[in-house]
Amino acid sequence: MKVVLIGAALAVAAYGTVPLGDASRGEALFRSQNCVTCHSVNGEGGRAAPDLGRGQSREYTPALMAALMWNHAPQMWSAMEKAGITKPQLNSQQSADLFAYFYAARFFEHKGDAARGRKAFVEKSCSECHSLSPTAKGTGPEVLKWNQVTDAIELARQMWNHGAPMQAAMKAKGVKKPAMTAMEMNDITVYLQNLPQAKGLKPEFAPASAETGETLFKAKGCAGCHTGARSLAKPGVLRSTADLAAAMWNHPVLAEQKSPLRPEEMKRLVGYVWTLQFSDEGGAWARGSKVFESKGCMGCHTNGPGPRLQLGEKANSFEMVAALWSHGPTMQTAMRSKGVAWPRFVNTDMADVIAYLKRGQ
Repeated sequence: MKVVLIGAALAVAAYGTVPLGDASRGEALFRSQNCVTCHSVNGEGGRAAPDLGRGQSREYTPALMAALMWNHAPQMWSAMEKAGITKPQLNSQQSADLFAYFYAARFFEHKGDAARGRKAFVEKSCSECHSLSPTAKGTGPEVLKWNQVTDAIELARQMWNHGAPMQAAMKAKGVKKPAMTAMEMNDITVYLQNLPQAKGLKPEFAPASAETGETLFKAKGCAGCHTGARSLAKPGVLRSTADLAAAMWNHPVLAEQKSPLRPEEMKRLVGYVWTLQFSDEGGAWARGSKVFESKGCMGCHTNGPGPRLQLGEKANSFEMVAALWSHGPTMQTAMRSKGVAWPRFVNTDMADVIAYLKRGQ
């Protein structure tokens, strides 16, 4: 019982300190901070740096994304200086907004394939009910009328709400409900987003209140099942939007689904789950201590003039990105004066450092 209470207390502390991102604010920030000068998202923007919506197959987590930014920061700052662009200064909320934009643009997904998605849409019997053209007939809404394909939260809500009637319809047709992997869900989503009527829609990802989301998580009975091995407070459980949609589809049909989730309820539930992912980003304190020392961080932040970094539950990927853009150039100057190389983070380095900063130096 004591362990359970401690775990619950840590979860409450986490959602009190992890900011909730909003993709629309993130997109505006991406433009106002001149990121779009070099980077593009799904073809819109500069060409000097990688397109953040059309990369190769990847399995980025927020910590790996933060590490990637740290590793390439000196080159980015140099390019900005040559182009006469003022370096951005981000706080943790702005970092969360940018990450939400990247989530919406599918940067954290495997690379999806529209052709595979169309094939899966047929093979998984989706087309048995959802027609692919206005002339074909189906018992469910035709694909051309779908308007939630760019909003992962709304897509997952629709899947949950229609789980029971869809299962009944499939049973009447003699069709077994197919399981869906995150990769298959991603391919199908990419296929749907490439349909003519969806290409002009902006990607969305805007979770809401984590605190009321936790209350709803309990009231809907989710907390009764999602404990122990089924807990959502583990790194990588719902790493991407495709993970979320696939999990909602694969979930056994429950009596609770007869009471549909409203849009605001789904946003709150996702907000709660979003924060749980940052209560433990999968790092190890002991490794983080060694990384912190080997990268030269202790030279300033433990044995030097830099501030002591005792962040506690506030330590997360958003804070690391905010520190990079707000204090990075100053840190780089100080490191050069000491002959210390700019740190590069690989594998789990960043997650380990975050775990170390959570526990305190």
